[in-house]
Amino acid sequence: MFLRHVEIEMERSPLESLRMKSPHIRPDLLQDLSLISFSSKKIENCSEDISSLFPNTANLPLLEGTLGPKKTLSPLKIGAVFSGGPAAGGHNILAGLFDALEGGHLIGFLGGPGGIISGSYKELSKQDIDNYRNLGGFDLLGSGRTKIETKEQMQSVLETCQKLTLDGLVIIGGDDSNTNAAMLAEFFLSNNSKTKVIGVPKTIDGDLKNAYVPISFGFDTACKVYAELIGNICKDAKSAQKYTHFIKLMGRSASHVTLECALATHPNYALIGEDVHQKKETLAQIVADLCDLIIERSKLRKNYGVILIPEGLIEFIPEIASLIQELNTALSRQETSSSFVIIASLSEKAKKCFDSLPEPIQKQILLRRDPHGNVQVSLIETEKLLADLVGKELEKRKSQGLFSGPFHPMTHFLGYEGRCAIPSDFDAAYCYALGLGSALLFQAGASGYMTFVSNLDQPLANWRIGGVPLTSLLHIEVRKDKKKPVIQKALVSCEGAAFTCFIKQKKGWTLEDAYLSPGPMQFHEKLSLPTSVLLDLAKKGDLPC
Repeated sequence: MFLRHVEIEMERSPLESLRMKSPHIRPDLLQDLSLISFSSKKIENCSEDISSLFPNTANLPLLEGTLGPKKTLSPLKIGAVFSGGPAAGGHNILAGLFDALEGGHLIGFLGGPGGIISGSYKELSKQDIDNYRNLGGFDLLGSGRTKIETKEQMQSVLETCQKLTLDGLVIIGGDDSNTNAAMLAEFFLSNNSKTKVIGVPKTIDGDLKNAYVPISFGFDTACKVYAELIGNICKDAKSAQKYTHFIKLMGRSASHVTLECALATHPNYALIGEDVHQKKETLAQIVADLCDLIIERSKLRKNYGVILIPEGLIEFIPEIASLIQELNTALSRQETSSSFVIIASLSEKAKKCFDSLPEPIQKQILLRRDPHGNVQVSLIETEKLLADLVGKELEKRKSQGLFSGPFHPMTHFLGYEGRCAIPSDFDAAYCYALGLGSALLFQAGASGYMTFVSNLDQPLANWRIGGVPLTSLLHIEVRKDKKKPVIQKALVSCEGAAFTCFIKQKKGWTLEDAYLSPGPMQFHEKLSLPTSVLLDLAKKGDLPC
């Protein structure tokens, strides 16, 4: 249904007002949009499984923006939707789309993908966009986690787009949302719809990236917010000299945020889930390592410290990962069964692991699964689990005369604090370029693509735009005991430059207080990528470590 928008005077802080009025800076390539064309480049073909599921959109070429002859831009009507959790910079996607559609129309769907299904939308005016330029959050439209996957849902979306006579639909979201975009693009083409579908890479977790998309928007801002808070905690730890801080950070399936924040703040210890998985470290080994650290620091009269923990760590620990996999399978087949029945169905090894966990963690692991059938790791208090187990192990070592110092744990979870911050200069400029690029892909008649901005490690003037076929990012994965096409999450590479630099430096952080305090995020500075992303893009000879 159409919702009439009533213009109201927005109340803003001095900083918000300043950011709203800050001009958008465009790369040289995008100064005159009427000169943009796209060249095609062949890339690796999709697998046979993907090609058979996506006959209309499989094996599309890579599109790269280039200067061409001047042409008249069509007055397009484009719809846009925020999908999934918020990430800083989303409003600048809309601003880029709106500015590129001069003479056209931008429709915003309300409350996420469910708004497309129900037909809940509003046409965005210049004042709407101007009230949100360079500001955080998704509050202009709202967001949601409705998955568009059934034929009935896709048919509803198709009918909404046909009713509104949309030329294009932009889905702004993470890996699952962009998987939905791939499915919709295929469905629309198979039904001869004129509506094209483009995806935009969003997630603060940093796990939506590939050879053409080096970073998802929101990651830079979130890491800067978390790094400020971690830096403050590091200063507090060294000042009070009596607390050991266990800090869990966002990152459901990958440890990119923890790695970036570690490089920015130099904590005494940072667990990287992918490293734990590669080394096949058990929970007992992790606890033992943390106890060794605390005892060694205590010998130096440093009965304090800072430990970073990725949100998804628990799924990287082999015995717990196996337990969760069994629980996910059991729950997908016996959704209405009691916890007792589910636990009884576990293998002896999995049950032993389950019984070894504290009761609060047991209850959290048994909580209802997310829409994809996975455990909700953000609800599992891994930081409290480790603090509790470390405390018990230290008491045991005390009784053996191996530890005599005090241990006062403090636990934190830094998550929602970073999702809706005012975007960093990088995210503000990056998102605006993504918005412009998405509009230009529609002008070129493209569908089934994810917009990307390249040359991000160079000055903004040199940035370029393009589109990577969504089907080229898909692979087959088991979800809720069924095979489904999904975009694969990008994990931290233990052979990558960023992780290599972390390993070289981290030993010096354990006993020495090498803490860095980045302080509040600054604006109007030279744009630069997050350290971990920049390191992974750099040539080996250019690494500072």
